[in-house]
Formats: sequence, C-alpha cells, structure tokens
Amino acid sequence: MKLPPLVHVIERGWLSSNNILIFDPDDDSAATLVDSGYVGHAGQTVELVKSALAPRRGQKIGRQLVKLINTHTHSDHIGGNAALQRAFGCGIFIPAGSEEHILNWDEIALLLAPTAQRGDRFRHDGVVRPGETFVMGGLRWQAHAAPGHDMDALIFHCPETRLLISGDALWEDGFGIIFGELLGQTGALSATRATLEMIAQLPIDNVIPGHGQPFGDVEAALARAFKRLAAFEADPARMARNAVKACFIFNLLDLQGLRRSELEAYLDQVPFFRDVAERLLAMDTPALAGWLLSELKKTGALEEHDGMLLPTMAA
Repeated sequence: MKLPPLVHVIERGWLSSNNILIFDPDDDSAATLVDSGYVGHAGQTVELVKSALAPRRGQKIGRQLVKLINTHTHSDHIGGNAALQRAFGCGIFIPAGSEEHILNWDEIALLLAPTAQRGDRFRHDGVVRPGETFVMGGLRWQAHAAPGHDMDALIFHCPETRLLISGDALWEDGFGIIFGELLGQTGALSATRATLEMIAQLPIDNVIPGHGQPFGDVEAALARAFKRLAAFEADPARMARNAVKACFIFNLLDLQGLRRSELEAYLDQVPFFRDVAERLLAMDTPALAGWLLSELKKTGALEEHDGMLLPTMAA
C-alpha cells in the first residue's frame, strides 16, 4: 500500500497507538505528529520520533516536531504527549470537548481511574473541532466527529489523496471498545453505527488506523466492523466480555505480570472490571476471575508460571 511520501507511520504494538508523522513540504524543518502512544512507552516514543526527524542525506539539520494532534484522549493515544512536549516544545491540539478533562486532569473522565491505566499530565495549546479543515504535509485534511469508542473522538480525512486517519473508530478488523455503553451511558452504540456509516460515505482508498498496519480494503474492513457492531447490539454481554478481556490484557502488559493469588483483589479494585461484571455479566469477583483466567489461557493471551500470570504478547 502506497502512502503519500510525506506521511510516515510508526506502527506500534499493544499499549501504544500508532504514531503518524507528517512532514511539511514548504518547510523541510517542520513536522506534525498524530497520537503519541502510552505513557509506559513515552521514552521509546521520543526516541522513535527523534530518529524519524533526524537529517537525511543532503540535509544539514533534522526536522522539528512543531505540532502534536490527538484523535482522542484515551491513555494509549496521549501517553507520550508530555514527554514529546518536553523534548521538542511542540504545540498540542486535542479534540474539542476534551478541554476541561485535560485542563483539570480529570482521571475519571479520561478513563484512567476507572480502568487503572496511567497517564502523564500535559498542557494543551488548542483544539481541533469537527468540520474544521487544516493543513498537514501540504495536504488539506478535514476533521470529522467520530463518536462511539470515545464520544469526543475525531478522524482526519484527506479528500485529495483519499486517505483516512481513523484513530480507533475503524481498524482493519473492528474498532475500539465502546466504553460509554459499558459504563452505563446510553447512545454510544448508536453513535458507533453513525460513525461507521459516515466513514462509508467518504472517498477513501487507504486507512491509517490507531492500531495495526495501514490497509486499503476499506469495504471489507467496514463490513467486518458492521458485523461486529451488530453482534454487540444483539448481545451487550458479548460486548462486555470482549472489553473486559482486552482491558485486562492491556493492564497486564502494563504491569508486566500479576500474581495469581492477587487476581481477585486486583479485579475488585478496578471499577471498570467490577462494575461491568456485576451489571452486564452477572458475575461476582471470584466468578469473573475464574472465567477470565480460563478464557485468556484458552486463547493463549496469557500463561501461568510459578504463580505468576504473564502476558504472551510483547508490550
């Protein structure tokens, strides 16, 4: 798949979102980054960005990161913001609607406290609003509201190159967890459907998702996303099971392991696990722990060694 020459994707694994560097053709010293990964990878993110900005053959000086834009404000997309701000002095722009959460560092609204995830407080310099048009890499991009996974999320579409930066609104094999619905806020499922329908109307040849490699078969990806969404609409418990498994593995990767004897206490102290299990899965903490361990061992997502629960994938 061929991307515009000034668009560079730093593909990340679990924990961190992809980082998308877009270079300015009119100022060969300037670059913009979309999304910054998880705080646990912040040092690595800074080094990856430095490497990508370093002088190439024929250049006397490297590029500078002048702007960082977030598609949304979940931990795996804003975790490197503060470190990049310190390293490069870049301006940071977040989706409109997230300002108070960031300004006050509201760990509940940012889903850090409910999910037991980490973040590093940063200062934002401005917002990007739905419907706004802006320039990156000499190309004009349109910001579209993409509620569902995050109700203030944005996607960025370039009509000229038919390229979409989709954040967690669309992956090659699905989309991000629909947190609002799981937290008792109705409307996130219908918002997810509206977002997918909106994406289906855009002229797109290629997608750079928040996670996974860029892809070109947009029609097939949308078909899979709609199928997944329909399954969640028909069975909210299925949506809850998928979310609990994904969030637990995310946290286990961040922790780098957890004693089996501490599993129940850990699940009980994380509001997201405790509340979703009780409200949508009709499970108490011991039942949730047993089910989760069985499911994740069955799929090979974790292993147990000497009383420790260890993730099988790299962070």
